[in-house]
Amino acid sequence: MAILNALAWVNTWILRAGRLVGWVALALMVVVILTQVFCRYVLNSALPWPDEGARFLMLWMTGLMAPSAYRWGGFVAIDMLGSALPSRLGAMLNLVLLVMSLAVLLIAVSHGYNHTMGFGGNFNSSSLVLPFDWVGLEAIKVKLRYMYGSLFLCVLLLISVNIELLMRTVFLLINPNATLPDDDSFGVAMEAD
Repeated sequence: MAILNALAWVNTWILRAGRLVGWVALALMVVVILTQVFCRYVLNSALPWPDEGARFLMLWMTGLMAPSAYRWGGFVAIDMLGSALPSRLGAMLNLVLLVMSLAVLLIAVSHGYNHTMGFGGNFNSSSLVLPFDWVGLEAIKVKLRYMYGSLFLCVLLLISVNIELLMRTVFLLINPNATLPDDDSFGVAMEAD
C-alpha cells in the first residue's frame, strides 16, 4: 500500500501540473486561432504559422490532459459486461484489460521514442520559427520532435497512471473494503446510476 500511496501522490502532482500547462496551451490555442481569423478576414492577409501553431498547442494540451482523463475513467468505454458481472469478476476483467492496456502502452513507448527522437523528429516545422532575428540572432525553425514529444510524454504518463490503476484493482480484489488513496478527481467522473 505504501508504493500505491507514493505513486498516487506523484501522479497527482504531475497530472495537476500537466492540467495547468494544458489549460494554458488551450488558451494560447484560442488566441492563435483568433489571431488568424482576424488577420485573414479583417486584414485580408493570412499568417503562415497559426495552423501549425494551434496544432502544436492542441497536441500538448491533449498529451498533458489525457492521463488525468484516463485516471478518472473519462475515456469512452463500453463497460456493460464488467457492470453485469459480479463485482469480483468485474474487477478481474478490469485487471485483464488494464494489463492489456499496459502492454500496448509499453509497445507505444519504443515507437514514440523512435519517432520523436529518430527519423520523424529530425524534420523542421514548415512554418513555426523562433524569431530570434528580432534581436539580431538567426531565426530557428522549430523541430517536429517538440510537437511529437507531447504524445511520447503522454504515453509515459499513461503508463504511470495505468500502473496505479492496476495496483488499485489488485488491492480491491484482495480487500474490497480497502481504503485507497485519493485520485484527485473532485467528482469529475461520475458513475452512472
